[in-house]
Amino acid sequence: MRRFLLPVALGAALAATTSVVVPALSAAPATDELNWGPCPETPVPTPDLECTTLRVPLDHRDPGGPTIELAISRLPSTNPEQRRGVLFTNPGGPGGSGLDYPQLLTSTALPSPLPRSVRDRYDVIGFDPRGVGHSTPVTCDLTPEQLAIGNLPYANDPADVVRQAEVAKAEARQCAEAETGAMLPHTTTANTARDMDRIRAALGEPTASYLGASYGSYLGAVYATLFPERGDRIVLDSNLGPGGYGIEAMRAFGRGMQERFPDFAEFAARHPEHGLGTTPDEVTAKYHELAARLDREPVAAYTGSIFRGMTFSSLYGSDMGALARAWRSLDRGEEPEVPGGEPPVSDNVPAARFAVLCGDSAWPRSVQSYQRDVAVDRERYPLIGAASANIAACAFWATDPVEPKVAITDGGPSNVLMVQNERDPGTPLSGARELRSALGERARMVTVEEGGHGVYAVGANRCANDAVTEFLVTGERPEDTTCAAQPR
Repeated sequence: MRRFLLPVALGAALAATTSVVVPALSAAPATDELNWGPCPETPVPTPDLECTTLRVPLDHRDPGGPTIELAISRLPSTNPEQRRGVLFTNPGGPGGSGLDYPQLLTSTALPSPLPRSVRDRYDVIGFDPRGVGHSTPVTCDLTPEQLAIGNLPYANDPADVVRQAEVAKAEARQCAEAETGAMLPHTTTANTARDMDRIRAALGEPTASYLGASYGSYLGAVYATLFPERGDRIVLDSNLGPGGYGIEAMRAFGRGMQERFPDFAEFAARHPEHGLGTTPDEVTAKYHELAARLDREPVAAYTGSIFRGMTFSSLYGSDMGALARAWRSLDRGEEPEVPGGEPPVSDNVPAARFAVLCGDSAWPRSVQSYQRDVAVDRERYPLIGAASANIAACAFWATDPVEPKVAITDGGPSNVLMVQNERDPGTPLSGARELRSALGERARMVTVEEGGHGVYAVGANRCANDAVTEFLVTGERPEDTTCAAQPR
């Protein structure tokens, strides 16, 4: 059975979850001693990485209380004489592992891997955020059946919202009752940012540069807000709005899909051999017809919800041909081969995702409010709006956020460069513009006239990649500008 979760990281196509062993919380004091050695086994080979661990407070307000462990990686500078400092990285999430991300960023499989000029100037630092992977992980003891639903269950009517509410209620209860339930109130973006500053201090660095994408853009904005004088050069790629992953950001997936889907519809219309239509309108009609058919009669594990989610997640990338072939198989009643569709071995990714989403933001508690949102977004964003507005575990979370959300402002040095595709399905341009406004003179933004999720390194646009590299290497930023689409 194939299961599709919303991509939680730009490295998701190369990542896989592993079995989770939940260590007990330690009452020992946090230590700043780092002992580097070989890295644990990760989905991406990491021959050049070295790894270590650092204990940090579970609750930063109680530095003498229980601690958790962070797994940290380092890709050393390729030219120590030109080394400027450290470059923290985060590939997105929440729930995504970042331990092997420095190695992934150098992969020749990427359109624009980190250039030598950046590798010379920085030790590139990766880490698994608190609650994730090789750091002390959280669990919700989710069943295979719960995992199979995915996190974009489409609601065709109010009754579907009620049915999903029962699933969400059970998930929230399981998270609270799991062995790691005590971690949940403290598994937040603000605490992950505080962890980053603990890592910076343990590395002996007065400041840290940062490269974060998707959810990592919000983590970087929070770090730059909480520790404005400790950030060096901050790059935010594929940007969430200043509120992070609250309900409005989730509902924005509907808008992102509406803005990105025409790229696929035009591709499929130009390639009639796939049999999906000869005009974009015909391809769009095929989407709705196929989704409705799979709602009635699934093909293997492919329900209408899974089909919609598969289409949405595939539009993060640029391989339109693979998506078209998957549609064609389903149209024929055959199970498709889709990269990234294998089931997770553990529930750590969705559990960590729940922890951050529900710990960062206060979510509506009323089932009726989600029914109203679903009805509105089904009309406003018909491709997937009735899924992204649907109810989830945060509506039944056992605890309220333990602290107010960090307010992103323009307070601090002018050292932030944002890069953003115009037609990003996961983090639409509208949210990036809101973040750019919140950061004020702290930021500049490069907008790319392309679709897809991710710009720097994972994209081929030379104009945008050169702008980020120039900033990381020299500190020079362009004024707010637009890069034309890269000829393909």
